[in-house]
Amino acid sequence: MIKAILFDLDNTLIDLRKLKQMAIEASVAAMIGAGLKVKRDKVMKVIDNIYRDKGVEYQKVFDDTLKKLIGKVDYKILAAGISAYRKIKSAHLDPYPEVLPTLIKLIQKGYKLGIISDAPKIQIWTRLCDAKLQHFFDVVISAEDTQKKPSKLPFKLALKTLKLNPSEVLMVGDSLEKDIIGAKKLGIKAALAKYGEVKEHIVGFENKKKKVNVKLDFTLNKFSDLLKIL
Repeated sequence: MIKAILFDLDNTLIDLRKLKQMAIEASVAAMIGAGLKVKRDKVMKVIDNIYRDKGVEYQKVFDDTLKKLIGKVDYKILAAGISAYRKIKSAHLDPYPEVLPTLIKLIQKGYKLGIISDAPKIQIWTRLCDAKLQHFFDVVISAEDTQKKPSKLPFKLALKTLKLNPSEVLMVGDSLEKDIIGAKKLGIKAALAKYGEVKEHIVGFENKKKKVNVKLDFTLNKFSDLLKIL
């Protein structure tokens, strides 16, 4: 019997890819407006390559971009980019449709809820606060607490904290490689958040489909499908 649901955060509860694209586009426009004399497409390509090399959580992407393009960090240009990024992030970081009412129903039904994310802990909590989801979860685990998924360690920590066995937990995530395989290693049932798949090129994210040999327990075409399978 399922007693708790663990969620990945990015592209499972919130559409980080769409937000990242919007924020980067606004940042590039702001930096060019502040005096960066480089064409938009070239700036976007450099940012994309940096994220793909260092990960989408990399915090110095604009610094590195300016160093590559003009050989130094121009702080007027840098500040313009950061300011534009923050404005978009705070204004548009929303949960996927039906996330909020579905989480409320799950809590009303007595399920414990948790987050397992590879993002830094401060980024997890900032995103949860921006999305107004900070009060819903009994446990929030980042890679800083143990290791990145698909390691067993973050899942083991969640089970220990919730005081539950693997058979009593369901993991929901958009990544076969990290969320699904990581959960299945411990015998935790897993549901793929199919609505979070990459369908087009988005800066910093890989959109090539990889073949992963793993058996799914459930597939969610929309978030509220979770209520049906439970």
